[in-house]
Amino acid sequence: MKNKYQDLIEQTFFFPQEGYEVIENELYFNKIPLMDIIKQYGTPLKLTYLPKISEQINKAKTMFKVAMAKTNYDGTYTYCYCTKSSHFSFILEEVLKNDAHIETSSAYDIEIIKQLYSEKKLTKNNYIISNGFKREPYLEGITQLMKNGFNIIPILDNKSELDYYIKNVKSTLDINIGIRIASEEEPSFQFYTSRLGIRHKDIKEFYKTKIKPQKNIKLKMLHFFINTGIRDTAYYWSELLKALNVYCELKTVCPELEALNIGGGLPFKNSLGFEFQYEYTIEEVVAQIKEYCNGRGVKEPNIFTEFGSFTVAESGVNIYSIIDVKEQNDTEMWYMIDNSFITTLPDAWAINQRYILLAINHWNNDFKRVNLGGMTCDSLDYYNSEAHISQIFLPKTDNTSTDPLYIAFFNTGAYQESLSGYGGIKHCLIPSPKHVVVDIDENGDYTTKLFSKEQSAKSMLKILGY
Repeated sequence: MKNKYQDLIEQTFFFPQEGYEVIENELYFNKIPLMDIIKQYGTPLKLTYLPKISEQINKAKTMFKVAMAKTNYDGTYTYCYCTKSSHFSFILEEVLKNDAHIETSSAYDIEIIKQLYSEKKLTKNNYIISNGFKREPYLEGITQLMKNGFNIIPILDNKSELDYYIKNVKSTLDINIGIRIASEEEPSFQFYTSRLGIRHKDIKEFYKTKIKPQKNIKLKMLHFFINTGIRDTAYYWSELLKALNVYCELKTVCPELEALNIGGGLPFKNSLGFEFQYEYTIEEVVAQIKEYCNGRGVKEPNIFTEFGSFTVAESGVNIYSIIDVKEQNDTEMWYMIDNSFITTLPDAWAINQRYILLAINHWNNDFKRVNLGGMTCDSLDYYNSEAHISQIFLPKTDNTSTDPLYIAFFNTGAYQESLSGYGGIKHCLIPSPKHVVVDIDENGDYTTKLFSKEQSAKSMLKILGY
């Protein structure tokens, strides 16, 4: 009977698969021996694999290029990265190597743009799409970039936002703006319409009465965003058609309108059994936009996307060691990790996000059903199910072993540091783990760089005022 951990994975999934393989009883990630990384840096550990970011960007660009060629689409495609997914400098620098553009959501994003420009990592030709509800510091930063000649398009989140640009930008300076549509939320939400953006039925009249009279302000983009992202569901296609109807209606009175921003990302892989028809879905999006617009006698728009999680999620890995094994009753076995899920994987705790979970070593051990527990005193600091099944299995280990079991959560590169307050104060004062950046050199060999050490007690005490 095959009851080893490796047997379980190979019988459950198509394995090995792209990015994951086992060599001599140990897991390799994109051909990187993770046990070597652990021996060098220890755990807990956050790892970022930079080449995956470029791979994702170019994958999306290729799929849109192919879809546009197949449908004879008469428009361009522009890839934007949502900075809110991860603001780290090495992330933005990798993104910008790939002729990608930027979407911002706060005043501090503008400071990042300035810094990247001063370091010649970003040019004034890069699109900067500025979303979100904007308080005065954000508005001030946007107008400053306008005056300095940056290619920035603020997306109006409400009608009063326009008043700030009219008041603070000289009428001799031409500026481009966009409007966000207040989309309908999916049926399972507790409310019907997004709090963000302007109502469908108000947009055309708002343009005619408020924007059109401003000779220096051009409405160039309509922004369509839904939280679920681009999915092959009746809800998504319905909302897309509503947005296209608004676009075509607006185009009849606003000839300078030329771009549709289909914000909301593509899904990332959260299980070894993950299946999503990327090529089909993108081709269907492109085809529906073309068909609808042409049917209304309107030239199809240039397409912009804002991909955050799709860009960076699959570059991230969280690595832990099992520091204690606790059998609390006859049926429940707990493996305790050397950090906390609440503080390092907040989405797993807050919205029940599942990730790819695999052992790094001991693949030749028998497997066992277990629960994973974090170090905080909170009863919700646990992880015990996967995307494909309501339980988890890992290699057997116990407290007598001299060779600890190491585990990794994959595709954790989006939002987790931001949501957990990287470098700040965590629940039970659990420190942020060390962070290692992995790249590939010109010879094809992997290189590692310690971006940050584990958070110190001194830094925490300073924040707390001691």
